[in-house]
Amino acid sequence: MRTFPELLIMLGITFATLIYRGIKDGKSYKEYLEKAGSVYDKYAPYSFKMVRDKAKELGQEYTMRNYLTQVIVLGGIAGVIGYFYFYSLVWSIIYAGLTIALIPYISYLRYQRIYSEFIFEQIQTYCTNVIMEFNTTQSFVKSLEGVRDSGIVEDPVLSDISKMIDLSYKNGTIDESIEYFNSKYPFYMVKNMHQLFLQITKEGAKDAGESLENMSMDIDALVEGVYRDQMDRKNFHSRFLTFGLVLFSLVVVVEFMLGKDNYIDLLKIWYVQIILHLIIIINAYFLITGEKYYNEDVGAE
Repeated sequence: MRTFPELLIMLGITFATLIYRGIKDGKSYKEYLEKAGSVYDKYAPYSFKMVRDKAKELGQEYTMRNYLTQVIVLGGIAGVIGYFYFYSLVWSIIYAGLTIALIPYISYLRYQRIYSEFIFEQIQTYCTNVIMEFNTTQSFVKSLEGVRDSGIVEDPVLSDISKMIDLSYKNGTIDESIEYFNSKYPFYMVKNMHQLFLQITKEGAKDAGESLENMSMDIDALVEGVYRDQMDRKNFHSRFLTFGLVLFSLVVVVEFMLGKDNYIDLLKIWYVQIILHLIIIINAYFLITGEKYYNEDVGAE
């Protein structure tokens, strides 16, 4: 009976042979991956396509090589864990396949983080420049037009600024336009700044300079806090992944303490296998939840 390392070597040789045959026939593995990607694009949710398009525009989209690396690394780790938990090639392949199936979701979380960071930077630019424009124009709508025409803001924020301007001229007030923008971008800096402009518009622009200066300082403090939170999340993420791998390795430690033969005898007990599956599922859920926390709501203060 062949050992697990020998099987891995055989699978590696088989994979390399398939790549070689593909190149020889004029079809590289990249073409096959692109076909698989086009199938996923057809059925992927709109939110995935939107954030991936923005990541591509920002030059941060994963290449086929990145995806292939994830498949090999994550699938390989899951396969090794599945085998050394159950000494079963079947369970090794099942857990490797399930892990590979999660890669599109993990990629989506990463794209969502990139997108939220982009939106936050755009909102920061919007708030800062509206205040600067108002110091010159003394009109909130004119300030919006100045930011829109300056070319410093990109879509989707740019389109929403244009929508605000249209709503303001249509209604003769800025109330609905501000409500619209606040609902699209519920950041504290946006709500606080808009509330100040509502007050200035209704009560007059007299002595507004000091209030706007204080608002600019508040925005700078909020931005500094968010960037500090991003750094903390990045440090937490690396420690979290290390801790997750340590959790998976605890069963291997137990196996070492009992001895391989005694451990294999334990595997013959049905509830021991159920417990091992639960350990894998719970640890996997723990890791996915942490990955979700790291990537979601990055721009929220």
